[in-house]
Amino acid sequence: MTVADELTPAVSDRAADAAGPEESEEPEEPIKQRKNGLYPGVSDELAENMKSGWADTELRGLEPIAQAAETAARRAALSARFPGERLVIPAGNLKTRSNDTDYPFRASVEYAYLTGNQTEDGVLVLEPVADGHRATIYLLPRSDRENGEFWLSGQGELWVGRRHSLTEAEQLYGIPVSDVRELADALRGATGPVRVVRGYDAGIEAALTDKVTAERDEELRVFLSEARLVKDEFEIGELQKAVDSTVRGFEDVVRVLDKAEATSERYIEGTFFLRARVEGNDVGYGSICAAGPHACTLHWVRNDGPVRSGDLLLLDAGVETHTYYTADVTRTLPVSGRFSEIQKKIYDAVHEAQEAGIAAVRPGAKYRDFHDAAQRVLTERLVAWGLVEGPVERVLELGLQRRWTLHGTGHMLGMDVHDCAAARTESYVEGVLEPGMVLTVEPGLYFQADDLTVPEEYRGIGVRIEDDILVTEDGNRNLSSGLPRRSDEVEAWMAALKG
Repeated sequence: MTVADELTPAVSDRAADAAGPEESEEPEEPIKQRKNGLYPGVSDELAENMKSGWADTELRGLEPIAQAAETAARRAALSARFPGERLVIPAGNLKTRSNDTDYPFRASVEYAYLTGNQTEDGVLVLEPVADGHRATIYLLPRSDRENGEFWLSGQGELWVGRRHSLTEAEQLYGIPVSDVRELADALRGATGPVRVVRGYDAGIEAALTDKVTAERDEELRVFLSEARLVKDEFEIGELQKAVDSTVRGFEDVVRVLDKAEATSERYIEGTFFLRARVEGNDVGYGSICAAGPHACTLHWVRNDGPVRSGDLLLLDAGVETHTYYTADVTRTLPVSGRFSEIQKKIYDAVHEAQEAGIAAVRPGAKYRDFHDAAQRVLTERLVAWGLVEGPVERVLELGLQRRWTLHGTGHMLGMDVHDCAAARTESYVEGVLEPGMVLTVEPGLYFQADDLTVPEEYRGIGVRIEDDILVTEDGNRNLSSGLPRRSDEVEAWMAALKG
């Protein structure tokens, strides 16, 4: 018996009454009320009044989401990899921020990648059948009007907004949809091999605790990570959207640098966030708005420091689209609009290193090649400046340049800013570049304010330049080429934006 077959008739037959209430026959727990609410209870008369007098708001004739064909192809690839096995991929649950407030929900990448749905508590189940798998999404139905959930529950429709009905969801995602409230019990009785993506839904994992193993579940997670290494056309289009919005966000920041000088790095953070929320879903990660010596802290996200004319601003930020694809771009900008001589010297070295790294991105190249190319240029400059004793080959062999270069020169990019992180090393870092891969190239030099091994004029200067690069059939394309990189072009661009 499949999970879908084990559900109650009230749920399985929901399509017969698309506009009516979708409710479970299971006994319902009382709706939890806030302890210190001003209303101690609900009168029978009010409860009855709230049940009726509402218009039919069922949405009909909905068009499938834009990526429906792509998500179907992804599920087919997953089905082919694990024939005869039940596969369970949860979206995750709301997480409490404090007391009765929650963090904004973001569905697991694995779930969103395979369905296009972003709803909390959702679960995708692939049931093995003779010719592959039958996919079902399990979701919460619209909040119940008969029992008052829609206005009494903190997650009811009148509090947090309308959920799609199960019938609406079927139209949108092109997958059969069932009520998730019965799924855990059904999974407990399921037989045969099962795999689950762990870490998102404790309730679903508990229901499968005697049916899964960590090793087998990890194989599922690794496959789904590696499946995202090569992007399809829809994904490339979304990444370009993310980058284009990010370019506009950087322009917004340059226009208000005077206001940031009057306040703090948080003005920069807020300015970019506005663009991300207006044109996308969110920022793809915590924006790094690092002015002055803060630029030497790789993940400076406190963004509470001063912005001073004469210093550099390292802005590392990316807009995330409504489908979860994020840009990841960095520019290091002179707050005054002009680089000093030492700032330009360091900036130009990083730019030269990035040029070498980008030139190494092409199909058939080793993934490591762009990192090695950029590191060699930076090492040559550090030796030429007398900051480390050569020869260059010795410095690279011992990794001595890392005191000032610190990090790798890039990473895969997609629905996660550090995408495909669970992929096998031989498929990622030790792998070969293919058309459709998207990665960042982001060399940097960082001279800490307390580094006594470098001349004082270097101290407190941090420079990183980062672009999002698509591997094409004959080389690469810089998705973020809308932002200037050469130092003289940066100065001219800033001057034009400041008017």
